[in-house]
Amino acid sequence: MAQGLIWATAEDLARNRGRVLSLYRQILRSLNSPILPMNLAARLAKKAEARAIFMLSAEEESLHNIEDLIDTGEYALSLLRKGEIPKYIQ
Repeated sequence: MAQGLIWATAEDLARNRGRVLSLYRQILRSLNSPILPMNLAARLAKKAEARAIFMLSAEEESLHNIEDLIDTGEYALSLLRKGEIPKYIQ
């Protein structure tokens, strides 16, 4: 994070880019898991919802909100790996 600023700079965004792309791919892959109790239509709907969340979050410029979104994504990924569907995408 850049010198205690509230708004993200291009440097901050570039630093988080790889982490966010990795998280995005992992979440989409986890939604294909056979341990999740969903049919094909539900899987496609959840993937579309996850894409929409990431697209809307891409507009975020607050450092604190970006960190919160990444933490939420990592938590959702941990639930998906356990075979649970996170509440915010149910």
